[in-house]
Amino acid sequence: MFQVNQKYPLMKIRFLLLSTLTLFLFNASDAQVVHDLTDCIRTGLEKNFSLLVTRNNEAISKNNFTPGNAGFLPSLDLTAKQSGTLNDSRQNNTDGTQTSLNGVFNTTSYGSASLGWTIFNGFNVQTTYKKLNELKQIGELNTQMTVENLIADIISGYYNCILQVQLLKNKKYAVALSRERLRIDEDRYLLGSGSKLQVLQSRVYFNSDSSNYAIQNEVVRAVKIKLNEMMAVDDLGELFISKDTSIILGQQLLYEKLLDEMLAKNTGLLIASKNKIISEYDYKIIKSRSYPYMNLSSGYNYYYNTYTNNTTKNLMTSGMNYGVTIGVNVFDGMNQRRNIRNSTIDVENNELKYNEIQQGVKADLITIYNAYTNYLRLISLEEQNLQTATENLEIAMDRYKLGSLSGLDLREVQKSLLDAKESLLTVEYQAKLAEISLMLISGRIMDYYK
Repeated sequence: MFQVNQKYPLMKIRFLLLSTLTLFLFNASDAQVVHDLTDCIRTGLEKNFSLLVTRNNEAISKNNFTPGNAGFLPSLDLTAKQSGTLNDSRQNNTDGTQTSLNGVFNTTSYGSASLGWTIFNGFNVQTTYKKLNELKQIGELNTQMTVENLIADIISGYYNCILQVQLLKNKKYAVALSRERLRIDEDRYLLGSGSKLQVLQSRVYFNSDSSNYAIQNEVVRAVKIKLNEMMAVDDLGELFISKDTSIILGQQLLYEKLLDEMLAKNTGLLIASKNKIISEYDYKIIKSRSYPYMNLSSGYNYYYNTYTNNTTKNLMTSGMNYGVTIGVNVFDGMNQRRNIRNSTIDVENNELKYNEIQQGVKADLITIYNAYTNYLRLISLEEQNLQTATENLEIAMDRYKLGSLSGLDLREVQKSLLDAKESLLTVEYQAKLAEISLMLISGRIMDYYK
């Protein structure tokens, strides 16, 4: 017993130092910023780089939607030119005489205004203008899709942070259980009613749980950095605290309602529908080349010439011109017919792509909704399992303190409780992910940002 009393203080000191170091390293969360889900979404919508690029592309499509870009408006060109010549000449006559001129300087000033306007070219202008409008709307839909996907990613990342923090607390609880068991075994060893083997085994469990706690702390740090990256914050290493501490599911979603909203609001379907319309406009544009065309042209010209060695000192000419051009393409090597056939195929392809996308989102809706309803059932089962495991641990701890339960059995009971808690948290998170996906597919993801 004497040797035990000499060694025990050293073990106790090591244990206290390890516990203090663990608590110091993994509980220093003071002065952290607190974010709720709305804050994260707002920050992401303001700063995310991919979204900013998409918005710039949308602005380009809006800038392109003008009557002038479609060809409705005439074109007016103004031209001005000033030129001159400086020449020396020598003329040998047939009578043997010679005439020389040096420094002959002539100038020419020129100015013109030319107007061109397409009056008719087979409804090409009108169709092009409609196509530009559809392209503008596709730009808006692309921005909307990027916004929706970003919001879905931020929500998933936000609740993943909550999940990992809860798992961290679960592992911290495991450390607390191992610490209590180690205390009991050390007290028994001190009193002579326990073995050193039990103390060593308890310390192994405690160290293992502490290591798992430290690893999970790094996981928490990584998911927070990832969320900061999506929000494009300046300090990516900012270890914020989420205002929410648990994963809360919204009201249960109904399949029929989700299906109707998906067919009406799904952004991918809307873009596919716009692409169908654009392919039809492209067909009409190609078809318009078979029609006659009529162009109007007009202009004003001004010339002013000066001469240094001429009977004419200067000459000024000005006047207007105009013209109407009417034409029709009669034969172009069968290229028009080929382009029309290819455009018809393109219209059919876009129709097939729309049907394919529609079928795909329907399949995704069915798959995710089945998983969603299954997760809701699993949550109820996991809650019952957690409650049973909690009661089982309480009984096991009492029996272990009385010495009627082995260390291995106690560890198994502890592990069952921790696994039950982790399983419940994971199922809740999976149910939330399914809910987010259903809201995204049905075009209701913005409901999270109201």
